[in-house]
Amino acid sequence: MNDPASRVKRPRAAMMALLFTIAAVVLVIDQFTKFLAVSLLEDQPPVPVLGPLAGFTFYRNPGAALGLGSSVTWIFPIIAIGVFAAILVISRKLGSRAWAIGLGLLLGGLFGNLVDRLFREPAFLHGAVVDFIDLSLFICNVADIAISAAAVTLVIVSLRGIDIDGSDSTRVKEDSHD
Repeated sequence: MNDPASRVKRPRAAMMALLFTIAAVVLVIDQFTKFLAVSLLEDQPPVPVLGPLAGFTFYRNPGAALGLGSSVTWIFPIIAIGVFAAILVISRKLGSRAWAIGLGLLLGGLFGNLVDRLFREPAFLHGAVVDFIDLSLFICNVADIAISAAAVTLVIVSLRGIDIDGSDSTRVKEDSHD
């Protein structure tokens, strides 16, 4: 059942529904947890959960990963909108559940941080992203975790040779050499 020949292309509408459902769930969880972080953690000392390894520390991140790019925050919403447009374009071919999951995680994470960039202080398009999950080496949020999970998912799917339409790209290459 797990061999490449048994992969089934799924109906596009079902895959689109899965993609957008995952994106919506990620967005809601991200924004709810950020609401809690602002309400409970802002102006509070760090809360250790696993000793020095993990806990909760409130931080408003004006930049990208690790605070980079804080002087050009307006660029991040533009990038997010561009990625959204790219996802819409490539999702027209969507027939793989794994691709739908990966793209849904990516879309939900992008929108979670985009909401912050658009509507949080200090200003529209310059908002600082709320980070609060302290993993010792860096502080992140649910949107960041979803984006990272999307990257891992999409790399694995690609390495396994699954195309966005659900077909097996390694099989197509093998067949073309016969």
